[in-house]
Amino acid sequence: MSQSITYLSRLWLLLCLLPLGAAAQPAAEPALQTLSVRLAGAALKDVGAIVTALETEVGEPALPLLQALLDGELKYRVADQRLVTTLDTDDRRYQLTDILSGEALGTAGRREVRKVRSNNRIRAQIRQSIARLQLRSTDSDTRLAAARGMLGDVRADDAALLRELIAGEGNEDVREQLELALRLHQLESGSAPQRLQAAHALAGRLEPEVQNGLRALIAKDDDGEPRESDAELRAAATKALARSSDRMAFFGFLETLFFGLSLGSVLLLVAAGLAITFGVMGVINMAHGELIMLGAYSTYVVQLLMPNHIGASILVAIPVAFLMSGAVGVLIERGVIQFLKGRPLETLLATFGISLILQQAVRSIFSPLNRQVITPEWLSGSLQINPVLSLTYNRLYILVFALLVIVLLQLIMKRTSLGLKVRAVSQNRAMARAMGVRTEWVDALTFGLGSGIAGIAGVALSLITNVGPNLGQSYIIDSFMVVVFGGVGSLWGTLFGGFSLGVANKFLEPVTGAVLANILVLVFIILFIQKRPRGLFPQKGRAAE
Repeated sequence: MSQSITYLSRLWLLLCLLPLGAAAQPAAEPALQTLSVRLAGAALKDVGAIVTALETEVGEPALPLLQALLDGELKYRVADQRLVTTLDTDDRRYQLTDILSGEALGTAGRREVRKVRSNNRIRAQIRQSIARLQLRSTDSDTRLAAARGMLGDVRADDAALLRELIAGEGNEDVREQLELALRLHQLESGSAPQRLQAAHALAGRLEPEVQNGLRALIAKDDDGEPRESDAELRAAATKALARSSDRMAFFGFLETLFFGLSLGSVLLLVAAGLAITFGVMGVINMAHGELIMLGAYSTYVVQLLMPNHIGASILVAIPVAFLMSGAVGVLIERGVIQFLKGRPLETLLATFGISLILQQAVRSIFSPLNRQVITPEWLSGSLQINPVLSLTYNRLYILVFALLVIVLLQLIMKRTSLGLKVRAVSQNRAMARAMGVRTEWVDALTFGLGSGIAGIAGVALSLITNVGPNLGQSYIIDSFMVVVFGGVGSLWGTLFGGFSLGVANKFLEPVTGAVLANILVLVFIILFIQKRPRGLFPQKGRAAE
């Protein structure tokens, strides 16, 4: 019974103390209001002290105010010392918004509003305050960004804070960045053993702040003498920089390889359709570039029709571009090419004329000006692997998309009736006709399929370049080079040829320049064709010649 009474008494006491405990908690809002009034119109020498008070007394709720002050957007209304942000209006007045509450305060003349003063020293202090407040945030991404922002800019009184945060940090990425910031601070301001230990620990790091800190240790003065007197520390910094340089060279190689594969994927897409039509029909289609252009303009039109769904418009544009360019391709084959079979020169001239007609039609409909396709949000940005290597999402998706297109084409060619007939016609047209294959319809469907793939290539190109009437002309020569180099009619040859030429081009560009790199690639292909006229992966069969 006595235990029950004791338990009830304690529970009653706890319930009575709850309101007192809530009232005893430090309220940030009154302190924020008081300091904001002090900040409005404060002398420059007092702003630094107010910033310190905002950090220590208010904490995270002061972040919007500090960020506005850092960006130079914090002002105050002279009449009541109220902190505001402003927006210019047409009548040369300011639209005022309260920085603390977000309340709209109407308009005011330019003389009625003044800017809160700051300088470079105060702005540096504000950056540090914002970083320290964000380091205590409950959001791991915010803490990670704040830790990265402190690299190379840690004050002496921040070292203890970093050690405390490292001990309690549960996120591995955030902890790594905090340790890196502490190591940089020790490298610059620590004791001799700490500096040496930091130099060894920073070996191989790729961050620019680390590189600058290590280079400062091996720098020389105007007389050629080392600025750092500790020879062991200089040796450790030299070794650390060498290791970092090796890693940077490796990741630079990977970045160049990625750009080469990205260019190769574009070449693969623009050449895949040509490989089918050229391989089956032997037609040199000079309008292939304009079919690519039609696919790009189809993407632009789809976005005009779906202005509120830009993210989904690219997915809708893929089948639309395929059908649009494929239908035009079938019309070209049925209306012109079928009457010029066995006459390659006339076919070349006819398709060249068709390319001019398509270009002029686009100029008449859309004007000669370039059009820009909006990149969806899910295709924007880049995948940051490390400080020196990032992969842009649009090129990464195009690379994956090109591989999917080739796999799908390969399945069509190997697993469908159309693919069987296409392979039969490409190897021996007369025998296929004798076996009952309607070669004229195979030609039409093949030309439509190749043209549709060209339209899909236009969708991809619209994401990395402007859409204009001359878009296809930039890629027609490259697509023919890929097809001839890989082997006429061979999808695997087109795959290997596109990636090979793309990678070779990107590795040559830093050494020779973009123009000379293209010339060297062209010379290589000419010499290669002299040795192997049928390309890397020639077609096989008795009539393949």
